[in-house]
Amino acid sequence: MADVADEFSVIPDELAERIARRGGGATIYDIAELAGVNPSTVSRALTKPGRISQKTETRIRAAAERLDFRFNPAARALPTGRNHMLAVIVADITNPVVFGILRGAEKAAADAGFALVIAESQESGLAEAEAIQRLLPSVDGLVLATTRLSDLRIRDIASRRPVVLLNRAVDEVSSVLPDVEKGVDQLMDHLIELGHRAVAYLSGPPTSWISRQRWERVLSRSLDAGVAAVEIGPNSPTIEGGAETLPRVRAARSTAVIAFNDLMAIGLMRAASETGLQIPHQLSVAGFDDIFGSDFIQPTLTTVRSDLEMAGQRAVERLLARLGEGRQEEVPDDLLDTTLIVRRSTSAPSA
Repeated sequence: MADVADEFSVIPDELAERIARRGGGATIYDIAELAGVNPSTVSRALTKPGRISQKTETRIRAAAERLDFRFNPAARALPTGRNHMLAVIVADITNPVVFGILRGAEKAAADAGFALVIAESQESGLAEAEAIQRLLPSVDGLVLATTRLSDLRIRDIASRRPVVLLNRAVDEVSSVLPDVEKGVDQLMDHLIELGHRAVAYLSGPPTSWISRQRWERVLSRSLDAGVAAVEIGPNSPTIEGGAETLPRVRAARSTAVIAFNDLMAIGLMRAASETGLQIPHQLSVAGFDDIFGSDFIQPTLTTVRSDLEMAGQRAVERLLARLGEGRQEEVPDDLLDTTLIVRRSTSAPSA
């Protein structure tokens, strides 16, 4: 790249003067002239990476950088009818789960020459619907992460723009899902092997699809194993929401708790500590997601890890495939793997 950049260290006077006269910056035609290629080749190199040889693409990008070229999304949309923008709608942007999802989504979008717009619903279906309505005219597709909308509303949106769901399944709409059964089974096996015979599940928001799936699997496994199980909720999927469940957890007389997510688990553990309840000797606690910080709290949190970055990446790749953009090979549609991370917040129940 350095050798190519050196070749373009001096811009020809005629080209420099023409760009200066326009006053509007360089175009793909200017880049094509400097790089010695066709304008169509420049367009492919800058909007669809990997479609031409690496050597030519490197040369074009060096020329574009030398001319300080910047994309004009509005101009790009004219011939294709696209804005080359995608939206990711998240329920709570402060939740650490979102960090990995957005990192993977941004990488996949950038690799295909698309910009990513992020909107937050603050756990409100109404706010989510309003955000989507604002974004629909400007984006080519949407990733709905842990959406709180109804199936009917989701299908309506999908009829107007390509949609991919994260942690939600809706008939006729593409989705990226974790292996819920495997994750719950791993956690239940762990607790049963430790000797727990009474488990409480702290459910998430009432409209959470994945919360319902987890509870149904906990219930099924508890029936098979002869273990008592109770659902406590719905709850806010936050630290505060977890802390507020402590009185109901104690009244349930459960020796182990599975929380909808790590934030709720951490909130419960904090509240328990403040009342003198010892974790894990008097109450084992586990969560889902393995968020940043789950190994900082004391005791460190047992949790089920999903590859959040891969989830975001795969959702965008699937969206791009619907648009005929990005990678040409088929995006995998298998469930995302989960892994049980055993830490110090779970142990055998006290006698």
